[in-house]
Amino acid sequence: MGRVGGVDQEEYVEAVLTVVEQIPWGRVMSYGAIAETIGVGGPRQVGRVMALYGGSVPWWRVVRADGSLPECHQRSARGYYLEAATPVRPSGLIDMRAAMWWPEAVVGAL
Repeated sequence: MGRVGGVDQEEYVEAVLTVVEQIPWGRVMSYGAIAETIGVGGPRQVGRVMALYGGSVPWWRVVRADGSLPECHQRSARGYYLEAATPVRPSGLIDMRAAMWWPEAVVGAL
């Protein structure tokens, strides 16, 4: 990655993980919403950070804009959604209208 939008890679990774840690129980954010919140990068850059460094944060709270997860995470995330009463549609996708979280301010954002 090197630099993302003129920001050092380590700073970007820390900013992404900080946002993810702040997503409340039972709520989600999309990869793009996290990038928008930080003000740097895009969904793919956030996805890369999550793939490489997201194991220590509540990764299941980060979903695609349509409410889906990468196929490899769907089965393991389902238990978290049930436990947190995260709004899920009958199709299995997260109900983004009901579950989406937008922070007023994020500590650690760039």
